[in-house]
Amino acid sequence: MPPTDSTPEKKNENETREAGVDTTTGAGTGEGPGNGSRASGTELIRFDKVTKRFGALTVLDELDFAVDTGKHVTLIGPSGSGKTTILRLLMTLLKPDGGTITVDGEYLTHEKKGDKLVRASERHSREVRKKIGMVFQQFNLFPNMKVLRNVTEAPVHVLGMSKDEADQRARELIEMVGLTEHLDKYPTQLSGGQQQRVAIARALAMRPQVLLLDEVTSALDPELVAGVLDVLRDIAHTTDITMVVVTHEMSFARDISDSVLMFDHGKIIESGPPDKMFTEPEHQRTRDFLTSVL
Repeated sequence: MPPTDSTPEKKNENETREAGVDTTTGAGTGEGPGNGSRASGTELIRFDKVTKRFGALTVLDELDFAVDTGKHVTLIGPSGSGKTTILRLLMTLLKPDGGTITVDGEYLTHEKKGDKLVRASERHSREVRKKIGMVFQQFNLFPNMKVLRNVTEAPVHVLGMSKDEADQRARELIEMVGLTEHLDKYPTQLSGGQQQRVAIARALAMRPQVLLLDEVTSALDPELVAGVLDVLRDIAHTTDITMVVVTHEMSFARDISDSVLMFDHGKIIESGPPDKMFTEPEHQRTRDFLTSVL
């Protein structure tokens, strides 16, 4: 028996952010999956000397990098090299031990108090974080809500969108990910690939400026991977949304990326356009890694 669709399941703030929906904030207000409020080519994300440690282990070591509006940047490298940590820092699921992160020109985990830069209040971080959406490895859909409500819940209760408007937008996004015939199903009635496509639609429903994708096919059976990647390719090629992608699907990375960054031991050791990175990498560590995954 499917669960009822009447009472939302209560989740704490970190759990809902783990689902890729930040129910404590609003989001961008433009049209389409990305709000397109800033001109392409302007800097949207910057990491400045960002360090992250877990005990004695330094996962990110004074990391510097930037992502321009409308660009698709893919992070590659071995497990444990710091790629997912970058995404979790952007979602403020983790806090940096050093350095600063800015999103759309605003500090994410810091704020100005007079002439001093101090740790940001949760309210400040929430306001900046509203520009970011994320799709995780696990789908984390609300199990007691049907597909349509999974997508409309946050726009109605966070953005204050009317139910009619949220319903119309959700139906458009669900159609975009190819699930119109599954609107009235619960997550448990869907395949893993279908659940991940619902998660993508739900993230886009909040109109983020940037979409973070963390190994979104790693939990899927091999025969379901292609459908999800096709949806993401379509989003990348037909919308203006900025993407930061962590993946081991190298053909997908080559197809959608403007830039590819190779990580090892918490540092970027090489970066460049995908054609160069996948055919003529300069660094031996990059060559070794690509040989192991291609």
